[in-house]
Amino acid sequence: MVDIRIPFNKPAIMGNEMANIQQAVTNGHISGDGPFSKQVHKQLQETFGVERVLLTTSCTHALEMSALLLDIRPGDEVIVPSYTFVSTINAFALRGAKPVFVDVRWDTKNLDETHLEQHITHRTKAIVPVHYAGVGCEMDTIMSIARKHGISVVEDNAQGLYGKYKGQWLGTFGEMSTVSFHETKNIQCGEGGALFINDKRLVERAEIIREKGTNRSRYFRGQVDKYTWVDIGSSYLPSDMLAAYLQAQLEVQTEIYAARERVWNTYDTELAAWAEEHGVERPYVPNHVDQTYHMYYLVLPSLEVRTRLQEHLRKQGIVAVFHYQPLHLSEMGKQYGGQAGDAPVTEKLGDQLLRLPFYNTLTESEQSSVIQALLTFEEW
Repeated sequence: MVDIRIPFNKPAIMGNEMANIQQAVTNGHISGDGPFSKQVHKQLQETFGVERVLLTTSCTHALEMSALLLDIRPGDEVIVPSYTFVSTINAFALRGAKPVFVDVRWDTKNLDETHLEQHITHRTKAIVPVHYAGVGCEMDTIMSIARKHGISVVEDNAQGLYGKYKGQWLGTFGEMSTVSFHETKNIQCGEGGALFINDKRLVERAEIIREKGTNRSRYFRGQVDKYTWVDIGSSYLPSDMLAAYLQAQLEVQTEIYAARERVWNTYDTELAAWAEEHGVERPYVPNHVDQTYHMYYLVLPSLEVRTRLQEHLRKQGIVAVFHYQPLHLSEMGKQYGGQAGDAPVTEKLGDQLLRLPFYNTLTESEQSSVIQALLTFEEW
């Protein structure tokens, strides 16, 4: 068995994470919505200018909250790219919605806005664009189509925190957006997420849903003399210890993003000639988008080449991984009518895309080893 020298991902302490966790315990409040949670809420709201930010236990749970807030019911249809993580649609399928899978663009791997309108019916309740790799979707077109048809937009911004589209923060276009603080994300706390609410009409109900369907937030603000069950909901609050860890990461987000930018640019520069020689495609970032340097991927000429390259790297202790498999061809996707050929770009990406090791503390030496291993690959 080959020892792993360079993993695909490695979470890291970047600042005052451990001191903050200790402080959370000292504060005597390690359940949800303690001092650190409130601090994170305030900071993110001020930075992104949204009506409300609510921390959740995961991006998946933030998506589930958005489905509840939109009152998704059986018979509704929700449009998503087929090239995404299962949570993007599972949150809505749990409420009985039918997934409508749309192909993605070859260049950015984002939902292909030119295919969007043909999938809209009178049952369409929401569009959920995913900002793949932290590169913004074509939100002008998507929002225009959504407004034309009176359809809600929920941005799956799991990979796009601090990214921009035409100068505007990703996650601030739709009624809501969701972000992830999973250990594989730029800013992380192990497991965690947040719901960004841009429509103030949804704020109070979001607080209720997040707190098990009770008006607990109104009670703590002194608006009612006791709290009670007023709506459906669940327990979506993360521990304040996780918020403490997260706050420390947010304090050094500038340094984190600078480190990731260095890694991304090094890959892109050092692999440019090699990629062109062998017909390998590198990430594409439109000029009107500020990306988040979330990942660096390659699109290989075929599944066979990708498999051989992955094995070549593994033999040298380097872990590179493929990404999403087409949702419309999954076991569940087929139950909703998915068939081969429905999303040809997605199907090719499922076979050909490979993600390289990428984490906040990837050293120059480690990255050089990855690059050299790629340059010495000969099994084309």
